[in-house]
Amino acid sequence: MTAHPNASSDVSNPWIRRFAPYGDPSPSRARLVCFPHAGGAASYYFPLSRQLAPTVETWAIQYPGRQDRRKEPLLTSLSDMADAAFEALRPHMRPPYSFFGHSMGALLAFEVAHRFERLGQDGPVQVFVSGRRAPSAGGRERVPPRTDAEVLANIKKLGGTAPSALDDEGLRALILPVIRADYRAVETYVCEAGRTLRCPLTVLVGDNDPMVTVAEAAQWRDHSTGAFALSVYPGSHFYLADQLTDVARGISTSLTAAVPAGPLPAEAQPRVRRG
Repeated sequence: MTAHPNASSDVSNPWIRRFAPYGDPSPSRARLVCFPHAGGAASYYFPLSRQLAPTVETWAIQYPGRQDRRKEPLLTSLSDMADAAFEALRPHMRPPYSFFGHSMGALLAFEVAHRFERLGQDGPVQVFVSGRRAPSAGGRERVPPRTDAEVLANIKKLGGTAPSALDDEGLRALILPVIRADYRAVETYVCEAGRTLRCPLTVLVGDNDPMVTVAEAAQWRDHSTGAFALSVYPGSHFYLADQLTDVARGISTSLTAAVPAGPLPAEAQPRVRRG
């Protein structure tokens, strides 16, 4: 679990990763901040960053307890994770920017966006939520595995983690605590009734996702007073891997429509060091 060599992190805050697949990027006219899934890390979004460059500059959030942050305590509260991510991003977010979150990351993208809007700061121009049922969908949370065997079986069922990593005893010892902490965060998450965003909300989902039905994903419509769009792709929970080109094209098209031409303000560029 090592950090990607083409990622840089903010000097003062380890939560931020900025991908530079073609070397040091010039200021781009759109910025996308990505939130990983349960058990995931910032590096999961490196392939997407390559697809989006150079039109969209991709950042990713790095949660504690994984990769280069593996010695830091894990968080088991989604609210605490959202608070920390918001504080990390707050000094750097100048419009235009957008959020993308997959699975657990969808909830975090939603919650962090709400924090920006609630405090009167310029919020994201668009939020993309992927592979996640709407908080208003109701019903029981589908995070039931308890034993190591059940957790591993669930991970294998969903995909997204190389089988070789799960078969390696040393890697399993690193992965399982992270997965359990993230599952706990999702399981205990409670969305405030009536919570909505003002910005446009785009929902992405695989048509054969065992974690969320298309109907449950469509209920995200209740969580934004802005424009709403639903995109259904062939595939399971991690449809992103197989549909990456189409997903990137959809993101680019949405952001091109939402973001006026021109570079990002210079003050929005973070100080970085090579990670």
